[in-house]
Amino acid sequence: MDEFNFRPFPSTFTLKNLAEITSRAFPLKMSAHGDEVHETMRNWFMRYEFTVYDGATNLTPAHNFNVYDHSRALAYIDRGRFDVFAAYSFPDADKEHLETCLAFFYWAFSIDDRSDEGNLQARPDQVKAGLDMCRQVLLSPDSPIPDFPYAKMLHEMLAVPEFILERRATIGAALVEAMVEYSLDLNIPDSVFQDPIVIAMSEATTDIMTWPNDVCSFNKEQADGDFQNLVCCVMTERMVELQEAVNIVVDMLNSRVDRYITLKAQLRSFGPEVDSELEKYHAALEHFVQGTVVWYYLSPRALNFHPG
Repeated sequence: MDEFNFRPFPSTFTLKNLAEITSRAFPLKMSAHGDEVHETMRNWFMRYEFTVYDGATNLTPAHNFNVYDHSRALAYIDRGRFDVFAAYSFPDADKEHLETCLAFFYWAFSIDDRSDEGNLQARPDQVKAGLDMCRQVLLSPDSPIPDFPYAKMLHEMLAVPEFILERRATIGAALVEAMVEYSLDLNIPDSVFQDPIVIAMSEATTDIMTWPNDVCSFNKEQADGDFQNLVCCVMTERMVELQEAVNIVVDMLNSRVDRYITLKAQLRSFGPEVDSELEKYHAALEHFVQGTVVWYYLSPRALNFHPG
């Protein structure tokens, strides 16, 4: 779908409180370790060197990961508010696990930036090469760390059902679920994740944290000429204007929350030990989902506005 077919957009649109909609099934909780972990991992990402003079700690910039220059790296961390995101998303993780989860966010959103910006954003071969490099670093941590390339963005409008399936794959849900399980050191048999209800619950939580992203980031993305967005797909498929498309997506979100509640009530027992682990997992995943939706409103990466 060409950019011309979408414009001009109206100057404003009305959006309901998405966090209020999702809160019916997804509670919000914050980690007690957030501030301490933020300071530790901020210094880690910036690669500061610590020196102590007369009992006072001084921080001297050393080499960072070469993802951004020094000033942009500071802006990336401070404006992104990833520390708040991690504190909301992994509220029951201990300090050590929360540090790893925040490092994961730094990595994931650096890749996201490189997918949306830069001279190489339209070269899919570079995307694959970059991801292959990431896998190699994880599989062989002692090997030299290579330079990481920019990524890309496709421009092809899909039907809404097709887009939803594609979007589930691009939001990083599998990584999120792995981090949730890791954050609490849970040990859930792989067979449990093959259960149809567990799969359906996973798809629902993925949609519930993804669709608000598309709504909240719509204005930023369309300004960049990026229409890979559920709102745009609804506009195209239903032949409706922006406000009606936004309302439709919000209604879809409401229905998806209802569906998650229904699925959760249908979850069968896997035995006392597994049930206990799975209950912790789903509670943690629910915290992650709600933390994500709230973060969309807090970080200018998605919705950059000033409430009245």
